[in-house]
Amino acid sequence: MIEFQNVSMVYPNGTVALRNVNLTVEDGEFVFVVGHSGAGKTTLTKLLMCEERVSGGRLTVGKFKLEKLPKRKIPYLRRTMGVVFQDFRLFDNKTVYENVAFALRVIGERPSIIKKKVPAFLNLVELTDKAECFPDELSGGEKQRVAFARALVNNPEMIIADEPTGNVDPKMSEELIDLLLRVNKLGKTVIVVTHEKALVDHYKKRVVTIQGGEITSDRAGGYEE
Repeated sequence: MIEFQNVSMVYPNGTVALRNVNLTVEDGEFVFVVGHSGAGKTTLTKLLMCEERVSGGRLTVGKFKLEKLPKRKIPYLRRTMGVVFQDFRLFDNKTVYENVAFALRVIGERPSIIKKKVPAFLNLVELTDKAECFPDELSGGEKQRVAFARALVNNPEMIIADEPTGNVDPKMSEELIDLLLRVNKLGKTVIVVTHEKALVDHYKKRVVTIQGGEITSDRAGGYEE
């Protein structure tokens, strides 16, 4: 479970990014987080990953209490998450296979397991034939699918997708969200941060709207302006 209790985030320059946010996401939920640019969506995801620390309130992710989590335990928190970014964050000098395998190597997984899991997840995202390609040989949609495979390969408890469809066409956007829905049906918690109203309306899932650093709406079934 993810729980924000009166969470605020103020940057060193005085910018208030989040203000007294209260939000609970149960295990296995699928949630869209929406809002205009600068609303506080990205700050929310950074807090979940401990890239930023709360300025006030309490934030709990599973067994981790993030407002007082020691730095040495942050890697253990992040191992429970698969994160997909709008800019993909692939290694340009590694092949598709190596990019996905990296997520397993960094946690010390055995080579025999890597050889088994990486092809399985490339098959899941329909990129088996691109295993030996480098990122600059891929389309935007293919790069995003590599990022999805890398996020999923460690079998995380939750997936956080920050504007995952921002650099792909509408058809690919739906394919990527459909993939996240399949993952969600396996019991994984999925949080999708987006500003794409049509996409959110299409799927009729829970939608949390952030404006000016505050949650202004939390409802099922579509985007509320």
